[in-house]
Amino acid sequence: MKRIGLVGGMSWQSSALYYELINEFVGERLGGFHSADCVMVSVDFAEIERMQHSGDWDAAAAILAREAARLEGAGAELIVLCTNTMHKVASAIEAAVTVPFLHLADVTATAVIEAGIDVVGLLGTRFTMQEDFYRERMQSHGLTVVVPNPEDMATVNRIIYEELVGGIVLESSRASYLAVIADLHSRGARGVILGCTEIELLISQSDTALPVFPTTRLHALAAVEASLA
Repeated sequence: MKRIGLVGGMSWQSSALYYELINEFVGERLGGFHSADCVMVSVDFAEIERMQHSGDWDAAAAILAREAARLEGAGAELIVLCTNTMHKVASAIEAAVTVPFLHLADVTATAVIEAGIDVVGLLGTRFTMQEDFYRERMQSHGLTVVVPNPEDMATVNRIIYEELVGGIVLESSRASYLAVIADLHSRGARGVILGCTEIELLISQSDTALPVFPTTRLHALAAVEASLA
C-alpha cells in the first residue's frame, strides 16, 4: 500500500469525509483490520478563504505547495488535494513535489465519460463555476460543461460558504439545489458534477434521477486504487 498524502482543511467537513471514505474503500478491498496508510495536513480555511475572496491566489498556492512538500517529506507517495476550488492552483502543487498528484477534475471526467455522458452540469463554488480552470480541464477530455445561470450560481455559492462548510444541512437548501439541477437538465445536461466537496453533505444520487458525480467519493476511490496499484 502506497502512503496517501492529503492536503485538507478546505473545509474540515469535507476532509473528514475524505478520510472516512478512503478508509472505507481500503477496508472493502483488503478486508480484516486494514485501514489506509495516509498522512494529512489540515490548513486553516479562514486564511485560504480570505485569499480566495481577495484574489490572492499566488499566496494560497504557496501555502498549499509548501504543505504538499511537507507531506512528501513525511513519506507520502501520492498527493491528493481535498478541495475542488483550490485545484485552480494545482500546477503549483505539482511543481512542489516529485510524487504523483491525483487531479480531481481528471478523475471526475473519467467517471463522466465511463457513464456515457458528454454534456454535464457543474455545481461548485463561484470560482469553480465561473472561471476556466475547472471547465477547461473537463473540456480537454471532450466534455461539454453547463453551468448555472447567474442567479442560481449565487444561490449555490452562498449555500456552500454560509451553510455547508459549517456542517449546516437544510432541507430548503436541498430543494434549491435540486431546482438548479433541474434547470441544468433542461439546458441539456445529462448528468451533474457535485464539484465542491461539501455538496455531498447535501445532495446524493437518491435525491435526483439525473446521474450525479460526487467528486469527493470519486477522488477518494481513485486515491485508494492508486495506492493499491
